Amino acid sequence: MGVTRRQLLWAGTGIGVAGFLTGCSGGSEDSKGAAASGSASDKPRSGGTLRVGALGRASAITRDPHGTQANESDYLILALVFDTLAVPGVETNTAPRLAASWESSSDLKTWKFKIAEGAVFHDGTPVTAEDVVWSLKRLRNTPSGAARLPGIQAKNISAEGADTVVLVSDYANAEFPLLTRFATFVMKKDTKDSQLAKAPGTGPFKLDWFRGGNARLVRNDKWYGGTVHLDAIEVTMFETPQAMANALLAGQIDLASNAGAVAARTAESRKDIQVLRRPDDMAMPIVMRTAKGSPFADERVREAMRLVVDRDAMVKQVLSGYGTVANDILGTGDPGYAKDIPQRKRDLAKAKQLLKDAGFDLSKTYELVTTEDIAGLADSATLFANQAREAGIKIKVVKQESGAFWEKTWKAGDFYTTYWGTNDSVVFFASKTMVSEAGQNEAGWDDAGFDAAYRKVIATADASKRTAALKELQQIEYDRSGYLLWGMADGIDLAAQKVQNLPKLAGYGRVQLEGLWLR
Repeated sequence: MGVTRRQLLWAGTGIGVAGFLTGCSGGSEDSKGAAASGSASDKPRSGGTLRVGALGRASAITRDPHGTQANESDYLILALVFDTLAVPGVETNTAPRLAASWESSSDLKTWKFKIAEGAVFHDGTPVTAEDVVWSLKRLRNTPSGAARLPGIQAKNISAEGADTVVLVSDYANAEFPLLTRFATFVMKKDTKDSQLAKAPGTGPFKLDWFRGGNARLVRNDKWYGGTVHLDAIEVTMFETPQAMANALLAGQIDLASNAGAVAARTAESRKDIQVLRRPDDMAMPIVMRTAKGSPFADERVREAMRLVVDRDAMVKQVLSGYGTVANDILGTGDPGYAKDIPQRKRDLAKAKQLLKDAGFDLSKTYELVTTEDIAGLADSATLFANQAREAGIKIKVVKQESGAFWEKTWKAGDFYTTYWGTNDSVVFFASKTMVSEAGQNEAGWDDAGFDAAYRKVIATADASKRTAALKELQQIEYDRSGYLLWGMADGIDLAAQKVQNLPKLAGYGRVQLEGLWLR
């Protein structure tokens, strides 16, 4: 599964280049991005235990910070125990965490990260550059390491003194700090695999116990990052959003993370429940394999599929209106998102002509493979299949068990649904899923023009020139990629009224719970 599906449900929004080139992302940046809940006169109160529900399956539990976290519950626990170098922020979108600051060389190939002053592991041992170097090399050497640290080879990660880590990229990359936000968990140097379950982290909470996917975390009074108000956080794993939402409505948990639109509709009539919506939080595209031999190898066929879909109906029926129409470009939260590219609309006549011109065989039935990993995913496949029938395209929806889907279909299938629970930068998605060497190249897309446009964007420091280059990149994606991105779903969390200072950032920002307190 690579960088993992549910792990990426936590990734935050994108960032521009300018914030990096001045030498520091800004020590005063507020990385917590919390939303006030309650009156403005409320003051944080110390103490109490927050009971959190998160999605997961027993068969997919992992304790490895650098492993495949298929469970949101696992990632939540890891993110509270182990710090990454950077996190999503409010103003610049990438804010300091274990790295207090960073700077690049003039050619944008060498990046230096300085460790936060006073950072220690839970056992009191100071964090050193050697610990970070060891952790990043371990991350890089995982099966998906090339995607997690693109352009960085393990041999090019080194320490400079006790508090500075140096990473040298194979190519200029002005966006590199963005990539350190959700996978660069730091452990003590030489931690053995057999020690992972009890390995000390540097995060705001320490692990008290872990049992079958559930865990209790207690406050880390030695945390360098500021005041933590809660005494403890208890994480309960749920297999379905509905079960999790029911537990919240019954008062068994205080916070239901990523509960979905169905639960939100039920909860909105309850005065004792907060409904927090994060607009455009999750992409749910349909993937069409572009490689030779696929029925969708001809870009005219892919365009036809994008013209067949009724986007407004998809948002209304699949997302119950908790979302917005999208335009086949991943990264709608990017400040440089090309809003001036015309919104693609349904055009059955043009779609039929494109299919005819491409010689697409309408006598065949094409399988669209999906899962029920998240609410609405399978429904989106079914509704699209019904819409495609109006253009003479016969589609059979095949629901696959989650494990089989990610092992057999993802990155290999000709036609399937996927999801990205992040509204990240355009470049983030390009680097992860669309350049020819991407570790999660879901559509098998190999487009020399797109690759060149991508390298041009990340090598451009000048903001105006970068915007122009980014527009070119998005136009290529819009015209001929393997994605049909019909809409963006809102992220929805449910919480009891006593929960204060809920995080408001999308994706990975949702797990930044250290600023919460209980009224």
